[in-house]
Amino acid sequence: MDCQMNRDLEKYILSKSDDLFEKVVSIREHIHANPELSYEEHETMQYVSEQLTDIGIEHQTGVGKTGIVAIIRGDQHSETDEAIALRADLDALPIIEENEASYASKNRGIMHACGHDVHTSILLGAAEIINSQKNKLPYPVKLIFQPGEEKNPGGATLMIADGVLKNPAVKTLYALHVFPELEYGQLGFKEGIYMASCDEIYMTIKGEGGHGAMPHQCIDPIVIGANIVTNLQQIVSRKCDPKTPCVLSFGHFEAIGATNIIPSEALLKGTFRTMDEVWRKKALEIIVSSAEEIAKAAGGSVKVTISKGYPYLENNPETTRKMRSAAQSFFGEENIHELPIRLTAEDFSFYSQIAPVCFFRLGVRNEEKGITYGVHHPKFDIDKEALRTGVRAMCVAAFIE
Repeated sequence: MDCQMNRDLEKYILSKSDDLFEKVVSIREHIHANPELSYEEHETMQYVSEQLTDIGIEHQTGVGKTGIVAIIRGDQHSETDEAIALRADLDALPIIEENEASYASKNRGIMHACGHDVHTSILLGAAEIINSQKNKLPYPVKLIFQPGEEKNPGGATLMIADGVLKNPAVKTLYALHVFPELEYGQLGFKEGIYMASCDEIYMTIKGEGGHGAMPHQCIDPIVIGANIVTNLQQIVSRKCDPKTPCVLSFGHFEAIGATNIIPSEALLKGTFRTMDEVWRKKALEIIVSSAEEIAKAAGGSVKVTISKGYPYLENNPETTRKMRSAAQSFFGEENIHELPIRLTAEDFSFYSQIAPVCFFRLGVRNEEKGITYGVHHPKFDIDKEALRTGVRAMCVAAFIE
């Protein structure tokens, strides 16, 4: 597949991204230092809006509550022409940052530990380049700055409900995401199913508390909870088709008793992830019924609440193949990598249910500088050179024929 870019345009993107590099770094550091949690990105939205205004790009704020939609059209485009969409996310995580960088979070307990500051600054840098060459665009470009990627129901659902994929209609969507497993300057792609669905499980187990020396007079919710955790692992090991990626994990088990006190209540929190929607529905039903049966058999009860999260993410093969081919031509084949499937989740998957998408990875690692921590870690950071690569990659996506 020949997806090579016009050489003059390629040279322009290379040169202009170099010129804008320090500006993009400054934008990233500002956003990183001023993180906001999901659906609370009011100042971030305002900051992005100011940047777009300075560039001269028409946009709308308050989409999906704290999101922004911008449109870039060339003279050759009509208002009804279908658009290519480029997406970045705005929200941060409830993590105490442990980096000592000058741009470390000023908002204690909130940190851009998943790289959304990187994504947003990259898209702003790419937007300036794309806008300066808008009369060479094969399609109008819609810029989506999305809130709430980290928290159910997912900011994508709010923006879709607010019509982000309409007026003009979006024909294809692209998004990148930081990937500490790859060195800076590298990109990763995966056609087809790539990331998992993600549902949250909350259980409140009721028993009857009492003295630890007299368990026969109690209904122990800790024992019930332990049996639920161990027995539910059979869902993955014995109920699920071994060819279907699937994981059930519990990360929170709380019961406030003491060495000699059996409590009356215990709380469990976990996650269920898979890549098959039929199995997803069936498994969640089994989780609820099995937990209820285990608790009842022990004389207690359990209330199970499922917070349904994101569906699995499937990269459109043709769209991804075109983007990968264009990236190979621009960056060199040695800098392009095949990705394995991941059971992490992304609300970009909601867009993939409506239009063809390509969700790809941006290397940010630099072992010589000690930049090796994974996302959601309090010491996560990037080699800033990755910003240059990211800006160029999003420009490549915008000019694909």
